Amino acid sequence: MKNPIVKKAFWVVGGAIVGFAWYYFVGCATGSCPISSNPYISTGYGGLIGLLASGSFSSPKKTEVLPKDAQH
Repeated sequence: MKNPIVKKAFWVVGGAIVGFAWYYFVGCATGSCPISSNPYISTGYGGLIGLLASGSFSSPKKTEVLPKDAQH
């Protein structure tokens, strides 16, 4: 996966699936829970968390190491 947009979309969709699963399996019986009582909100928050997590696992950029005699 070299395309960063596809990579982020994968994380967002995965987060949305986890958010909906949270609503479906955990949920809120009384309806007083603002996130887990509504499937749209829990799916949206899951997608947002997935988007935020997509940048957390990026590989560090490689830097070029100069030889000692080339450094000033």
